[in-house]
Amino acid sequence: MAFDAAFWAFIALIVFIGVVIYLKVPGAITGALDKQIKKIEDDLSEAKRLREEAQAMLADYERKRKAAEAEAEEIVSAAREEADRMAREAEESLTELVARRRKAVEEKIAQAEAQAIADVRARSADVAIEAARHLLQDQMTKQGDDVISASIKEVGDRLN
Repeated sequence: MAFDAAFWAFIALIVFIGVVIYLKVPGAITGALDKQIKKIEDDLSEAKRLREEAQAMLADYERKRKAAEAEAEEIVSAAREEADRMAREAEESLTELVARRRKAVEEKIAQAEAQAIADVRARSADVAIEAARHLLQDQMTKQGDDVISASIKEVGDRLN
């Protein structure tokens, strides 16, 4: 029987497989593959955990952002209300101030009118007194003796 190259290749394959089995290479390969599978599974579970954590953080930050927006809106609303209130108060104060000043000016005008009327009356009285004095003086100068005699006679008649 003649052994050709195919036969010897077959024998070499059988010996190689035997040596590989004897040296427990399939177990080592299986162990290495199992370790690699375990590492991939751990990486996947870690990635899943990190993803869930990231989603939780994202939800937390989204909730905080919405709360901050709501708070900012409340602050803006409160500021607007405060500004409106202050504007109304300022307008009311200005209206009251204008009314008080108008009243004060009207009172000053009324006082000035009253003072002017009083001054005119006083001056009129002074002029009337002065005119009466001049008139009496003129009459006394012209008819002084007659008036005095008539007055003395009238006083005498009244006493009797």
